[in-house]
Amino acid sequence: MEYVTHHGRATAYRHSDRGGEGTPLCLLHGSGGESGVWRSQFRLSDRSPVVAPEFGGHGDSDDVRAAPGYETLSAYADDALAALDGAGYAPEESAFVGSSMSGAVCLHLAVERGLSPRALVLAGSGPRLPVLDDLRTWLADETTVPDGSTGAETDGFKRALAFLHAPGRLFADAGDRLHEQSREAMRAAGRTVVRRDFETCHGFDVRGDLDGVETPTLAVVGEYDRLTPRRFHEELVDGLPDAELAVVEDAGHLAMLERPRAFNAAVREFLERRVDRGGQ
Repeated sequence: MEYVTHHGRATAYRHSDRGGEGTPLCLLHGSGGESGVWRSQFRLSDRSPVVAPEFGGHGDSDDVRAAPGYETLSAYADDALAALDGAGYAPEESAFVGSSMSGAVCLHLAVERGLSPRALVLAGSGPRLPVLDDLRTWLADETTVPDGSTGAETDGFKRALAFLHAPGRLFADAGDRLHEQSREAMRAAGRTVVRRDFETCHGFDVRGDLDGVETPTLAVVGEYDRLTPRRFHEELVDGLPDAELAVVEDAGHLAMLERPRAFNAAVREFLERRVDRGGQ
């Protein structure tokens, strides 16, 4: 793990460069996640340098004081840019790969900051990211109950984790290992940070701004994603001037974890065809 200090806080990031000459990739995790969700995508560093930051309050990064919504997106965008800078890559010469909430971070960079990276890959995401009312209620619950393994955890947070890790949500048909790793990442981030992430998603909507984002974009959806279904990705394709859709078969919301070979192949093919070879 490497670290960069910016805005008075430290951001942790993973970095791999195996000498590939492809466009550097900045891999951004989703709500309550951490850089380990991209472990299978580090195989792409054979063709491209890879940087995977951990947003404030996630993984090994310092937390950030930010209200849900614009402030949080802006802080997480700062984390991504700082990690790229720390690794020695210019954001406009890189491709950003955002999972779920991080699709919003990528679009925030494009819409609010005018960044034009080489490419965007928006996975399990959309131009809007509404959150189920029950999930928002559970995450807002501050009633603490004892838990032998975690010390203290709110009843609502436990319900939220159970909901997200039920069959067909984050994963279509993954093994126990992936489910537990995902749960542990969210527990480590804690209810307050996870709630901030989901509230940020719920308030996000840039459907009216997509026509100004000209960056080549790949929208990647898991075949069985029920959290951000195919229609959200089709809204990206319909609204962005230069976007296309890829479907990862037999995958849920976190396709990069559940079907990494298919996910990597889709990303690699897109970058080679549209970015690194300059094709149309």
